[in-house]
Amino acid sequence: MLFPRAAALGLVIATIMGCSSGSRPGATAAAAPAREDAPEVSIAIPPPAPRPTANVPVRLQASIEALARNFEGRMGIAVRAVDEGWTVEAGGRQRLPQQSVSKLWVAITLLDLRDQGKARLDEPITVRREDLTLFHQPIAYLVKGEEGFQTTVGGLLTRALTQSDNTANDRLLTYVGGPEAVRRMIAAKRLGDIRFGPGERLLQAGTAGLVWQPSYAVGNGFEIARSRLTLEQRTAALDRYVADPPDGAAPLAIADALARLARGELLSETSTRILLDTMAASRTGHARLRAAMPAGWTLAHKTGTGQDLGGRNAGFNDVGLITAPDGRRYALAVMIGDTRRPIRERQQLIQNVAAAVADYSSSAPGAAFTLAN
Repeated sequence: MLFPRAAALGLVIATIMGCSSGSRPGATAAAAPAREDAPEVSIAIPPPAPRPTANVPVRLQASIEALARNFEGRMGIAVRAVDEGWTVEAGGRQRLPQQSVSKLWVAITLLDLRDQGKARLDEPITVRREDLTLFHQPIAYLVKGEEGFQTTVGGLLTRALTQSDNTANDRLLTYVGGPEAVRRMIAAKRLGDIRFGPGERLLQAGTAGLVWQPSYAVGNGFEIARSRLTLEQRTAALDRYVADPPDGAAPLAIADALARLARGELLSETSTRILLDTMAASRTGHARLRAAMPAGWTLAHKTGTGQDLGGRNAGFNDVGLITAPDGRRYALAVMIGDTRRPIRERQQLIQNVAAAVADYSSSAPGAAFTLAN
């Protein structure tokens, strides 16, 4: 087994920062400063690989289908056994809003550049007022005056994944070369039906029915501008977003990408450990996948939460890698794309998926086996 236990996050990152080398991606043609007005392009998506059927757990498939059937809203679930190869899903082939789940693809793009010697996690980087975005951005309180906030590329990666900090993520996005660089990575690694949008500011403004302006990043400027729209305007914008999300992805593609990440197929062993350890340190979504983890299980995950309009929400997600005490690993993607169900029911759906997988793992034949390193 390639990654049986998460190492201490601080130790791993500190060690790697010290030995990473190479030039800043901004010095290469692939990492030109991101243009927020760049048009979204379509990337040819390879057809999904044939799904193993001989060993698909029928009882787990039935449980997942029942959970999906009994939930009111547009949603999808996918579970992939990392080492056994089977997949179960319900609604897992439709594109659903990712929201902050898409921070994973920025992280993989960064670490792929690191593997190529084109990025360093210990490289100093500055966050300035013009880098601020909207919604959840704890780093904004640290950005002072003309000098901004001094940090490192690795520091931004940690904030983006563990706190889901939008500004930290968008600053990383600029560093790696903008949305086009992320889309190239998705295509090059053949991650399947996964889109990457135009960046946090343009995505959230468009979802609300606005056109982004820098003033929206100051105070509650965005919320004020959004409140001035009519209900009809906001509903129409949200309908457009849900129908064809620019950050849409199929849960099945995400689960497969996570399984490939866990097997070491996307990044070097060291970069894989950095990413999974950082995801394991995430502080978001305590009432989602994490709430259903039995004793002895571990979780490395990324949440995503979209905007609300009245009682309606577009994008309530948790995706991640869960590991049983015996070493069995499962990649999960639970994505609720459009629903009016209360937040507690959304959380319970995600928890129930994780609980169903844990129950399957504990009762499956050979459950006590341990994977070899």
